Amino acid sequence: MNSKRLKRISEEIKKIVSELLKEGLKDPRISMMTSITEVEVTKDLRYAKIYVSILGDENEREETLTGLKNATGFIRKEIGNKLKIRYTPEPIFCLDKSIERGVYISQLLNKIKQEEESKAKVNENGNE
Repeated sequence: MNSKRLKRISEEIKKIVSELLKEGLKDPRISMMTSITEVEVTKDLRYAKIYVSILGDENEREETLTGLKNATGFIRKEIGNKLKIRYTPEPIFCLDKSIERGVYISQLLNKIKQEEESKAKVNENGNE
């Protein structure tokens, strides 16, 4: 299948599921701090791997993933209603920890920068 078409379908699914997270899903287990980072659709359009980023602790992530997995049928139905394609892909939710890793790396870099600045100040004071 054409890769441009797969990308368009992936983006449409991302929009639909993001909209559902904001307005359509009423499950209290699903955190308000949930966002869709990426969607990958298989070439045969049977499955859509939906990467989800959840801000919160481990328990909150587990609860949100459980809520999303329980709502898979409803989400698939909504995707089918809004997308006019022969097969409606089966949503598969995966936890995406890339944002958390980015924040962690940023914190490490800031810590290193502060340590280097404090060493430079000590050297300046020692040379005077």
